[in-house]
Amino acid sequence: MNNKPFNDLKELSTMQIIGTLLALFVVYKVYRFIKRAYLKRKFHAYDPKLLPHSYPFFSREPIGVLIKKQRGEVWKMVMDFFTDYGHSWNANMGHTLFVTSDPDNIKAILATQFTEFVMGLRHKHFKPLLGDGVFTLDGHGWKTSRALLRPNFSREQVAHTQSLEPHIRTLAKHIKKFDGKPFDIQELFFRFTVDTATEFLFGQSLYGLRDGSVGEAPPSDAWSGSGDFYESFTTAQEICATRAWAQNLYWTINPPSFRKSNAIVHNFAQYYIDKALNFTPQELEDKSKSGYIFLYELVKETRDPIILRDQLLNIMIAGRDTTAGLLSMVFFELAKNPDVFEKLKQAIYDDFGDGDSVDLDSITFESLKKCEYLKWVLNETLRLYPNVPFNFRCANKNTTLPRGGGDDLSKPVLIEKGTVVIYSISATHRNPQYYGKDAAVWRPERWADKTLKPGWAYLPFNGGPRICLGQQFALTEASYTIVRLIQMFPNLYSEDKQDYPPPIHAQLTLSLTHGDWVRLY
Repeated sequence: MNNKPFNDLKELSTMQIIGTLLALFVVYKVYRFIKRAYLKRKFHAYDPKLLPHSYPFFSREPIGVLIKKQRGEVWKMVMDFFTDYGHSWNANMGHTLFVTSDPDNIKAILATQFTEFVMGLRHKHFKPLLGDGVFTLDGHGWKTSRALLRPNFSREQVAHTQSLEPHIRTLAKHIKKFDGKPFDIQELFFRFTVDTATEFLFGQSLYGLRDGSVGEAPPSDAWSGSGDFYESFTTAQEICATRAWAQNLYWTINPPSFRKSNAIVHNFAQYYIDKALNFTPQELEDKSKSGYIFLYELVKETRDPIILRDQLLNIMIAGRDTTAGLLSMVFFELAKNPDVFEKLKQAIYDDFGDGDSVDLDSITFESLKKCEYLKWVLNETLRLYPNVPFNFRCANKNTTLPRGGGDDLSKPVLIEKGTVVIYSISATHRNPQYYGKDAAVWRPERWADKTLKPGWAYLPFNGGPRICLGQQFALTEASYTIVRLIQMFPNLYSEDKQDYPPPIHAQLTLSLTHGDWVRLY
């Protein structure tokens, strides 16, 4: 049988399909060119530059970027892009992103054009872990969540220094057991902030620092899976961050370890929520008299266990990681800069005492805020190492941003509906235009300059309507912890053997890739 006519027909059909696809591609590109030309003329806007050396569909090889992310090298790679190519540019990740560090653009995204930018795919990126919470929702859902949570961060509620002391003493036992030998203090800070955050949020600490190595044990009614929780919470967050980096391709990142970790985290939250929901209204009131508990106040507003879980985990992810990261960076830089450590130590001793003269009652929310040199240290650490180094929004309409167009990046830039805009506070905070030639140097005395008023060029806790609710909570906890540790341990030395600046692990929040190795005694 002669199959030649059939083969010719098959070959012709294949060529027709290829030809049709090419024609459709050309038509699409012409349509996109005409549409953008029309919008640029309408808005008097310009195109941004494409990140140099980009591929047709990806600006950098995607597998290589994921490998760099795992190694803690993505943060430096992006910072180098800003140094080499300016404050704003387009990048390809299978689709086009606009990336910026310009304060005028950031102000527009977060404040003056707030209604034009939404979370986009963030809800889908984080939903398996965080559900419907204040960090993932837009519109009415976000407003409802924020209204529910805002009263819990009033000044009276964040002035929680006395509740921190028992956890500080357990942390001190871990430090003492190293007896002046090198150890990773970052790992302890992450466990410490879980313990403090769970007590504030759930009414009972996870007590992960209480273990046999320091002769302590958690209470009998504590959740039994504390060891699993630490690892699971970290794993879930890292995969959420990878899903966010993948943007539209987030659905391809859903490994079994992610699902298992999410289940463990949810079971942990549910354990405490079930206990709270079993209390009578009078029991809740009685328990609230002995100290402020976030969960108990939320239960007075809603008894929906899913709403309670989602909101608590949204706050938990901020309360744990941001404070632990800040503390790690403070001690990293103090150990690298012994002159600053000595100045801070003296300021602490002058304001709060040392040795047998320590008066714990004097270390309050108000007195911590008045310790000027401590404030400078925190400000400078948050400048060089902001808790959230990269963030993003999605345009919900055709619009513009003030800067990033034209050859000199000074003209308005066209942002089409659906465009994801990534903004990097890390790059803004390191820009010599706003902080001088030594912008890359950690120098707390910088903040003694009364003429330094960076405005939207200093944004460690975000800005606009979505400014961080827990800002004072985090600063109070970090300040108290720094004061107490320096009172108890007057000697600090760096054991970091790597080149400076350190490799940064940029997940949802920022931390040191290889830990914070010090000697503290």
